[in-house]
Amino acid sequence: MKKKDLQEDISTQNWDSIVIGSGAGGLTTALCLARAGQKVLLLEQHDVPGGWCHSFYLEGHRFTPGVHYIGLVGEGESTSNLYKGLGIANDLVFFRMNPDAYEHVRIGNHRFDFPDNPEELENRLIDRFPKEKKRIKKYLKLIRLASEELYTLPYIKGFWKKLTIPYRTRHFGKYGLFSLKRVINWHIRDPLLKNVLNIQCGDHGVQPRKAAFILHAALMYHYFKGGYYPMGGGGALVKSMTNKFKEYGGVLKTSTSVKKILIEGETNKKATGVELADGRQIFGKHIVSNADVGITYNQLIGKQHLSQKLQKKLEKTVYSCTSLMLFLTVDMDVRKAGLDSGNIWVLPDRDMDDYYDSIMKSDLQKVGFFEALFVSCTTLKDPTSFDGKHHCLEVITFIDYRTFEPFAEESAERSEKYLRFKEELTKKMVLGLEKVVPNISKHIVHQELGTPITNEYYINTTRGNVYGTEKSLKHIGPFAYKSKSEIENLYLCGASILSHGVAGASHSGVNTAAVILGCHADELKEPQEGQELLILEAEDTPNNYPEEIQKKIRLRQKRTQEKSKSLA
Repeated sequence: MKKKDLQEDISTQNWDSIVIGSGAGGLTTALCLARAGQKVLLLEQHDVPGGWCHSFYLEGHRFTPGVHYIGLVGEGESTSNLYKGLGIANDLVFFRMNPDAYEHVRIGNHRFDFPDNPEELENRLIDRFPKEKKRIKKYLKLIRLASEELYTLPYIKGFWKKLTIPYRTRHFGKYGLFSLKRVINWHIRDPLLKNVLNIQCGDHGVQPRKAAFILHAALMYHYFKGGYYPMGGGGALVKSMTNKFKEYGGVLKTSTSVKKILIEGETNKKATGVELADGRQIFGKHIVSNADVGITYNQLIGKQHLSQKLQKKLEKTVYSCTSLMLFLTVDMDVRKAGLDSGNIWVLPDRDMDDYYDSIMKSDLQKVGFFEALFVSCTTLKDPTSFDGKHHCLEVITFIDYRTFEPFAEESAERSEKYLRFKEELTKKMVLGLEKVVPNISKHIVHQELGTPITNEYYINTTRGNVYGTEKSLKHIGPFAYKSKSEIENLYLCGASILSHGVAGASHSGVNTAAVILGCHADELKEPQEGQELLILEAEDTPNNYPEEIQKKIRLRQKRTQEKSKSLA
């Protein structure tokens, strides 16, 4: 069948479910629905699936904008069980990041490493801050108890057990509606220790005074046993899910942009299908949007179809910050420069709230260099991606979108003014990175900067946001957007619904599928027999890896050697 005929074919069929957007949430929703026997169509505006999880190549080197580490991947842990439940674990390999320091904290001249053992973390913190011993013990215990209560809340069933919820969730209930800053101030005195414990605020993009304590507790708990990185980057996760989705008969269409969601009825609104950018209309029983909630409601549906209550909620919705993301290829031995598979968080030695507030208000043209960075070396996290000569780094800093408002109407053909501004910001990112890896600028082979405009173009997020709605108290838990919308047959999934991050968005997709199928999400995540997740050590020597992995490494390095010879 010709490609044109195939394109016409999808618009002449009636689908059980049409999923808009193939990020982690959309992929898991589509996969679960297809596995349940539904006829599912998955539509993606970009030319590759995956959303933030997709991988791309620059000069032959792979980068993934939204996957930097994933937690709870160990045997029996929730992310591992999720992949086993989806039936994709056998297709994946994860590398455990440096167990002694999966997070390196650099606050001014101060250094601290997060190990992948909660007891060791407690001991290290006490050794570093002995005067805070009792408070450290109490605070970390609170983090653990509040998180465990949060995770067990959905499993408290039955009339009598529900009567005991106030007791069973007493730590979660006591602190659930307070900000991180307020709770940590009640427990910790040392300003540096507060910054160390709050450093992972970068994983939800808000400062301590805005971040919900329970959100940060759950995040710390997610990484208590370390961080893991998928072999093949985020693209490997996407590939495994899309392949499994297709095995179940699902249809994926990339480069297919949805113009609007079709709505019927004057009073009882009902979603019936979608209209594509080319004018074709496709109809389905269930419509699921993995798109940004602002894009979904304000653009794809339109305010005329929304209740006054929802319109007011949308008007008050604040979206997460946006980012600058520098993708670098360097020809230096980064291990000798002090890098390993662990992430590096860089922050000036000042109050974290003050810094966040100042950088969000700053005129970036007047900033000398970026003081706060997240640094990830993917070729050390995934040894199969190292070609024997070049290392790849992803360097991120958060900014406010307002600086890029003058470029909001940029087309695919970027303006000279935008390109000059982008070049200036690239230099400032490199200057900040020089503080972490001295002289790295002399070894840059290739560099590319992703901006909020890049985020809008490829991911289609409101104001280039990176985490959906702002992860403050106003937009999480009972105040978050729901998977089942007020419009009949319209559902949502993704970072603004249940939780953000790779695992959070994936769980969101499963939950949305469960709502549509009328079952409990745990039924869809029940680990399948025969599914096993292979976990290797990123810091191990390649000779200790399985032969198949060793072959990948040898082949990658051989190709680089042959290329170098041909250019000589």
